[in-house]
Amino acid sequence: MSNTNDEKKVLNVAVLTISDTRNFNSDSSGAWLSEAIQKDGHTQHTRDIVQDDIYLIRSTISKWIADPSIQVVITTGGTGFSGRDSTPEAITPILDKKIDGFGELFRQLSYQELGTSTIQSRAFAGLANSTIIFCLPGSTGACKTGWNKIIREQLNSLFEPCNFANIVGRKTHQ
Repeated sequence: MSNTNDEKKVLNVAVLTISDTRNFNSDSSGAWLSEAIQKDGHTQHTRDIVQDDIYLIRSTISKWIADPSIQVVITTGGTGFSGRDSTPEAITPILDKKIDGFGELFRQLSYQELGTSTIQSRAFAGLANSTIIFCLPGSTGACKTGWNKIIREQLNSLFEPCNFANIVGRKTHQ
């Protein structure tokens, strides 16, 4: 499913930090992702921070996947096992399709950096209303691993043999 056009698609990406303790001044992960998105030629459509609460997370993500101008959502935080980590519980029920290989590949790559501690990562991805959603752990290191080793190529419409940039499209509002 390659792009028949030789120009790379510019995607509108929303970044959501999920944390009970971070704000825009202390959110190094969200800031790093925003910079990486723009450096790679995409547009950071919006960026927000919400508390680790299932309904606040789900409300924000639902609003973004309904927005026809947003093709990609990247979250950081809330994917562990401790405390109030609830990103998977908040987002998984609203996915149309789960991208199982994302979490598997993320943990494989993360194993090289963290060893067996990576099993506590519940990083995942999926598709909802033609919007790709990538959910990463809250550390800046995890965001760098996810972006540099997986997401960046998959958001490149010229990457072959396949990529997610060419899958995102018109919202269906199912």
